[in-house]
Amino acid sequence: MNKLVERFIKYVKIDTQSDENSKFCPSTNKQLNLANKLVEELKDIGLQDVSLDENGYVTATLQANIKKNVPTIGFIAHMDTSPDMTGTNVNPQIIENYDGEDIILNKEENIVLSPDDFPQLKKYVGQTLITTDGNTLLGADDKAGIAEIITAVEFLINNPDIKHGTVKIGFTPDEEIGRGADFFDVKKFNADFAYTVDGGELGELEYETFNAAEAKINIAGRNIHPGVAKGKMINSISLAIELNSMLPTNQKPEYTSGYEGFFHLIDFKGSVENTKFKYIIRDFDREKFENKKKLMSDAVKFLNLKYGKNIIDLEIKDQYYNMKEKIVPVIQIVETAKKAMIEVGVEPKIFPVRGGTDGSKLSFMGLPTPNIFTGAHNYHGRFEFVPIQTMGKAVEVIVKTIELFGLE
Repeated sequence: MNKLVERFIKYVKIDTQSDENSKFCPSTNKQLNLANKLVEELKDIGLQDVSLDENGYVTATLQANIKKNVPTIGFIAHMDTSPDMTGTNVNPQIIENYDGEDIILNKEENIVLSPDDFPQLKKYVGQTLITTDGNTLLGADDKAGIAEIITAVEFLINNPDIKHGTVKIGFTPDEEIGRGADFFDVKKFNADFAYTVDGGELGELEYETFNAAEAKINIAGRNIHPGVAKGKMINSISLAIELNSMLPTNQKPEYTSGYEGFFHLIDFKGSVENTKFKYIIRDFDREKFENKKKLMSDAVKFLNLKYGKNIIDLEIKDQYYNMKEKIVPVIQIVETAKKAMIEVGVEPKIFPVRGGTDGSKLSFMGLPTPNIFTGAHNYHGRFEFVPIQTMGKAVEVIVKTIELFGLE
């Protein structure tokens, strides 16, 4: 357990924040700082074929210690952290024997991690938590996954009595900006299937994600002095508000859960003369997903006709699709991970991911890739935390999953 925690703390102190405005891969050179350290560490613990390619992808192989033909399994995590909050000067705090009360993250700024705001904290009374110091995110998404994977394969190397097939390791850049699988070399990776270790709390096991698209809208207005604007002014902000009002109010993230999809306005910059804004569109059901895109297109067409000018430009780009389509034909990989959890004393919690993972794209690239938990909570912000005991259970699940496939 100490080695697992040491690894995790070492990784989160390396700033790997990605940048969605960058055109490069990796989007930030600082991700390579962690990538290079991981390469050396993977070599040191005895993995083979360790490499770092020109796009920042780290891969390695744990050779089989059995002769019979069993599946080659991959385990994948991402190195970058969210572009929305700084990953510089991460200073983890270890809270031993958590008492169930408020945790003071930053006394000077009065930043408090409270069970009143985050009731899930009560699940971890008596356990040891790793938190932020209130100034940055923690980076458990997904450095917890990296630490857990490396710790698991090191355990297998040190315990050769556990028989297993070939295991592939992959660490990717830029997952947080939706590009984590863009340059992943599935053929070179050469696994039959894989698991991302990128989920949340204890027991999470997911093989369904949203279908996802991004919509960029540009409205060209006309600015005239308001005193003489009648019949002349076109206020692009007003048109943007009108367009937004044409989308279903109850299909926003704040009103949806479970299998419900949504339209999410994520960026808005406007003036009378010009307004640019951006949505993400999500739905688990492919038909409903296509209907959502059509509804937005129809709204734009209507407004262009209403105002007699093609002043609204819409660009919709698909981002990823529901990986369920590719995983159901090989559902045994989910069942085996579920069995592994049960055997190490973890209750599986199978539900859809209301987001996306590298596994979404990888599954459509020919590598079926469901997702298992890391143990962390409150990703992407100053209230992020992870229980050490849950991280240990993630390691056990990875080891047991590899072992079960080795017994086939």
